[in-house]
Amino acid sequence: MPSLGGWEFVILIGILVLLFGAKRLPDMARSIGQSARVFKGEMKGMKGDDAAKAEPPPAQTPAPPAALPSTQVQQTPAEPAKQDAPAAPPRVSQPGSGSSGQ
Repeated sequence: MPSLGGWEFVILIGILVLLFGAKRLPDMARSIGQSARVFKGEMKGMKGDDAAKAEPPPAQTPAPPAALPSTQVQQTPAEPAKQDAPAAPPRVSQPGSGSSGQ
C-alpha cells in the first residue's frame, strides 16, 4: 500500500474543507476523538471482565432471611404524642334529653 505524502494530505484536507466547511471540521474531529476514547474504554472493560471471569468467585454463605417489618406504627417528630392530653369521656345519649324538639 503506498504511503501518503505531503501533497496528498493537503489535497485531502482541501476536499474535506470544501465538503463540510471550516466550521464543522473541528466538531467532527472532536466527535471522532470522543468515539475513539469510548471504544478504548469499552475494550479495557471487556478485558477486565474476562480477567474477572477467569478467577473463581469467593464462596459465600447464604444470608439469613430478613425479619418481617413490625406492624407497630411509629410516631414522627412532626406529630406530637396524644397521650399527654386526657381523653374525653364518651357521650352517652340519655332518654328524654334529645334535641328532637318535644
